[in-house]
Amino acid sequence: MFTGLIEETGYVKSLVKNTNGATLVITCKLILGDIKIGDSICVNGVCETVTNIFSDGFEVRISDETLGVTNLGNLKNGDILNLERALTLNSRLGGHIVSGHIDCVGKLTNIEKLSDFYNLTFEIPENYSKYIVYKGSVAISGISLTIAKTTDNIFKVAIIPHTYQNTNLKNTKIGDFVNIETDILGKYVEKMLSANDNKEENTISIDFLKENGFV
Repeated sequence: MFTGLIEETGYVKSLVKNTNGATLVITCKLILGDIKIGDSICVNGVCETVTNIFSDGFEVRISDETLGVTNLGNLKNGDILNLERALTLNSRLGGHIVSGHIDCVGKLTNIEKLSDFYNLTFEIPENYSKYIVYKGSVAISGISLTIAKTTDNIFKVAIIPHTYQNTNLKNTKIGDFVNIETDILGKYVEKMLSANDNKEENTISIDFLKENGFV
């Protein structure tokens, strides 16, 4: 689990695709002294496992499944990556609960500059729009952000100067694709409320709510 608060931006040193996925080597500095093989690192929003460590960075192996649902397969040498180590039990949850399991890719459709603040607008596949809630949370390339406006499958987020300058958002251009993880809490609520996924006696109904004092 992660918080969506980026600790460092690293760089793509190399991305080599093979028959089973790809090997990504990342150059970084700040988090390097506190990671070991087997650790989980959030890379542009994707939970990856450290498989090798070097003097100037580390390596992860990317599965075909991950290449299919994220934008990691399109990375080029020198691209900037948002990095975050896994959450510890004594950490402050300053962002929101981020699993590192990407739902879809979204496309940046507009950048609005307001002094040193920015409003960014993204478009996502329509079947994921139900998870985008006004004032709710979303992780974009691993960054915990609050949804400022939503219309159908289009949503806007407001970016403070610190976030813009210390993540790869400042290098994201209109038309670029980003990794999107919607709020995990909404998915659990949907599962529990779905009549198709619950036995009849466990389905939440008006009678159930009345019997348990909710209405």
